[in-house]
Amino acid sequence: MALIELQDVSKLYGFGDATTLALDEVDLTITKGEFVAVMGPSGSGKSTLMNLIGLLDRPSHGDYRLDNKAVARLKTDQAAKIRRDTIGFILQSFNFLPRLTVLENVALPLAYKGVSLSRRTKLASQMLERVGVQNREYFFPSQLSGGQAQCAAIARALVNNPKIIIADEPTGNLDSSGSRLVMELLSDIHKLGNTVLFVTHNPELTRFATRVVYMHDGTIIHDEQTALGQVAPKARKVLYTIPATSEEDDLEGVSVMMKAFPHKEAPPPKRKKATDKSTRRKKRSVSRRKKAS
Repeated sequence: MALIELQDVSKLYGFGDATTLALDEVDLTITKGEFVAVMGPSGSGKSTLMNLIGLLDRPSHGDYRLDNKAVARLKTDQAAKIRRDTIGFILQSFNFLPRLTVLENVALPLAYKGVSLSRRTKLASQMLERVGVQNREYFFPSQLSGGQAQCAAIARALVNNPKIIIADEPTGNLDSSGSRLVMELLSDIHKLGNTVLFVTHNPELTRFATRVVYMHDGTIIHDEQTALGQVAPKARKVLYTIPATSEEDDLEGVSVMMKAFPHKEAPPPKRKKATDKSTRRKKRSVSRRKKAS
């Protein structure tokens, strides 16, 4: 049975001549336990799609069923409750409260759920241990590295034990080692039975996915199953067809430009008659004698 099912979903922003079509009649079905990567250029509708799936926004047209329940037209408080209990978000910007410790930030979703202070502190600490940053639980967010902050954000997303994890560019601000750490954590979460959706521009990260969805201009243009550990076939074409330039290529390009737009040779500078210093002195002395006589 489908966990997420979108049928003819469209999303429009603005009015009249300023209307923007962010999603154009999207059909998408995701079953429980999938690890889905969403790829596409900037402005293709990836984040809008994630916001709709995560109940942060609602479609202008179409139907959305989450766990076989119609959720496209829910009231704000109803959507917030389902979002709190069902979906965990991992965002590129972390969105921590700077005056709270890491432990307090991770425990915050449990506070909204009404869990007691001692219970939510214990659960948050256990989750930080699970992602490997328990030794930073009494630090403030500003004292964490990028990788540590993203691990803490993952802990916060998991503390409510959600069915679905939505990660929008979770490695966008991280170096290669931090990106690998975050993706391995997401992979471990997936192996426990969670459904994971993540947005990425990096074809290499499709190695962690079981399925890759490609978007362009608000529509899904390609959808393929992939083998864990391998770059998705379509993503591989993008990755290995990017031309690599070298210094020789740059010099060759300059040479071609010079041939295409030749410059006129500058005329040689006029040569001044060479005058010896001694000759100049003799001329001055002769002129002084003439004046004296």
